[in-house]
Amino acid sequence: MSTVIDSPTRESDPTKADSPKSPSLDQHPNHGDAKTGDVAIPQMETDATGMAKPDHGKPTAQERRRRDNLSLYALGWLGLAHIGCLFAPMTFTWAGLFTLIGLHWLTGSLGICLGYHRLLTHTGMKTHNWVRYLFGGIGSLAGEGSPLDWVADHRKHHAHSDQEGDPHSPHDGGWWSHVFWLAFHTHDGDRKDYLNHWVPDLMRDRGMRILDKMFLPMNLALGAGLFGIGYAFGGLSLATSLFIWGFCLRLVLVLHATWLVNSASHIWGYKNYETADDSRNNWIVAIFAYGEGWHNNHHAYPRMAKHGHKWWEFDMTWMMIVLLKKLGLVWDVVDYKNAAEKRARAAAQADKAA
Repeated sequence: MSTVIDSPTRESDPTKADSPKSPSLDQHPNHGDAKTGDVAIPQMETDATGMAKPDHGKPTAQERRRRDNLSLYALGWLGLAHIGCLFAPMTFTWAGLFTLIGLHWLTGSLGICLGYHRLLTHTGMKTHNWVRYLFGGIGSLAGEGSPLDWVADHRKHHAHSDQEGDPHSPHDGGWWSHVFWLAFHTHDGDRKDYLNHWVPDLMRDRGMRILDKMFLPMNLALGAGLFGIGYAFGGLSLATSLFIWGFCLRLVLVLHATWLVNSASHIWGYKNYETADDSRNNWIVAIFAYGEGWHNNHHAYPRMAKHGHKWWEFDMTWMMIVLLKKLGLVWDVVDYKNAAEKRARAAAQADKAA
């Protein structure tokens, strides 16, 4: 059973359909800076009443399930990766296992959870341009698509979470929300228009457009690099092991960890907050997805970079953000729920200093 603890009063987040206006400078830590690469999340188009236009949810899941909308690119990419996993038992080496573990954390936690999700999608912190590109590149190596496509789909998910137009809601089927949604294009036949609507900030960024074009070459280079390193140090046997375990199996495990957030964390778990969707906190998903399983917390306060809100809700990705902040690589981290909490915390620190 789920227990509702609180009903959130959130800071404005333009990924939410009920917050069409861009937040003020005080509310929005990323207000735009050419030197640091800080960008403002795009405004939602609204009608005369200020409400989001209904066609933002197009295409719906039902409209996407067409043979002429199949993504052969995604089917081929994901299919080959899963086929490669079949060779994992016969190619095991300790070097392959350690490579898998290291790259799983690097691409999953740093690339997807921190880079794609908390930094690029929700701008939960400020950083330098080169840091944004670094984490965008690492996220690309997770094999889940380019920063443009991933962030666009996720912003649409938040704007229409568990409603018509959500790219991957369990309301359209459990397996659909986990994997089958990827078999069909999420745009309505016009990828450029889709991206310009959901990620205009990233579309204006030349570095992000380069990462978009380099998605497949970068991943192929990683696979070839692992094979080459293995061949150099251990011949064909080690080369095959590093490729299968460090590339194919690692990629598939990261994919399914991310997909569990879309599926399991909208089906099973408990709620700390009352939200308009079915998001849940799921501790099993939180373990495999480096803190992303505290999903109800995240949907209650999407821009908050800290996903674990209870003392026992461990968030490994948040620990890395804390380290990056101490190193001066990120700043103005959104670790507060709303502007009022931010002001109260600042006042308390001022009183303490006085």
